This record gives sequence, C-alpha cells and structure tokens, in this order.
Amino acid sequence: MAIVMALVSLLMTLLGGVVAMRVRDRRHLVLGLAGGLILGVAAFDLVPESLRLTHLRVLRVDAPMVGFAAGFLVLHVVEQLSAIHQAHEGEYAPHRHPHGHGHPGRGGHIGILAACALVGHSMVDGLSIGLGYQSGGEVGLFVALAVIAHDFADGFNTFTAASLNRADRRPAVVLLALDAIAPVVGAALTLLVTVPKSVLGIYLGFFAGILLYLAAGEILPEAHSRHPRVLTLCATGAGLLAVMGIMTLGE
Repeated sequence: MAIVMALVSLLMTLLGGVVAMRVRDRRHLVLGLAGGLILGVAAFDLVPESLRLTHLRVLRVDAPMVGFAAGFLVLHVVEQLSAIHQAHEGEYAPHRHPHGHGHPGRGGHIGILAACALVGHSMVDGLSIGLGYQSGGEVGLFVALAVIAHDFADGFNTFTAASLNRADRRPAVVLLALDAIAPVVGAALTLLVTVPKSVLGIYLGFFAGILLYLAAGEILPEAHSRHPRVLTLCATGAGLLAVMGIMTLGE
C-alpha cells in the first residue's frame, strides 16, 4: 500500500511540474507563487517537523537549526564561488556561449542545487509514507494524504527552481522526473532499512535553510525585477496561504 500511495505522489508531482511548464508566459507570477510556496514549506512544514523528529542539541542549539544555518550558508557559498568564476572569465578574451548551452547565470547554479535538494526531500516523503504504514494502516494513510497534497507544490517548485535563469529546460525536466520517482524509491527503502529520526530531523533543517535562501535570494528578487509588484506580491501571499491550508488539512 505504501508503494501505491507513493505512485499517486509521483503523479501529483508530475502534475505540478507540468503546470509550471505551461504558464511560462506569466513567469513573474509563477516565480512569485513559487517563492510563497517555498517559504511556506520551509516555515510551516520542514522546520516544525525537523524539531519534532529530534531533540539533539549542538552547543545548546537545536541540531536541526544548526542544519538550517548550514543549508543557507552552503547556497551562499555556492553563489559566491559562481560569481568569482564569472569574474575571472571576464578577465580573458571576450567570448560567447551558445544560446541555451553555455554557462547559466548564478541563479541557474543555485536553482539546480536547490532542485536536487527538493529531490532529496521527496525521497524523505516516500520514507515518511513507508514508515507511517509501518506504524499502522490508519497512520500511513494520513501521512500519505499529507504528502500527496503538497507534492503538487514540490513538482511546481522543482521545475521552477531548475529552470531559473536557464534557456535550456532539459535539466529541469530531468530533475522533475527524478523528483517524481523519489517518493517511490523512499517508500521502497523502508522495506529494507530504518532511517534514524535524528538524521531525518537534521536533514530537514538543512533543507529548509536551502529553500529559504533560494526563495529570498533568487526567486523573489527575479519575480519582482521587471514586472508589476502588486500581483506578484499577491501570488506570493497565495502560495503561503496554500501551504498553510495544506498543513491544516494534513493535521
């Protein structure tokens, strides 16, 4: 049953990605909505869940929050290293990269890394489904429904993040496919191994830090760069409210 529910999650993730593909003509609204969804997932889902899973502390600080800071810092370091690389390129003879196949902007590197983290999160979702069914059929069903409800946002965010500042959409399509398959893999792994809750808690905190940097440092600034801000702000608020509603239903 866990595998069946994970397959439903796969379909919901793909649906979210397809919607993100089809609304490219209103990219600023898509990015604003994605920013709100990502902030909501980090604040209303990942951080509370990470603190619930483990009570480990590092120097009197909750271990998941140390992971949170580390995730934020990792993306910041990646962005700065990318900026240094581009600055060094400019010191040499001018050159052009073929359209869609050269080096993407800094946001492109950050988006790909964040999309990879979303794939990891989806695998944790599959683990959650499997572990829920290990606890009992009713628990597993409610966990699966909660996962399925927010996997639309996962697919939407994965495609949006991976295509940020990129003309070539193939990496985004590949990562969307991996994100869709990941819950099935995670659910299958629970038939073989048991993941310590403390490890999951720290990972979720780390992942939340990555998402916060992606939303605040890349997606939302891009959303507001060249378009009317009121509608984009409304889209961001709608994303936050949507995640809050999903979490309420999940509870």
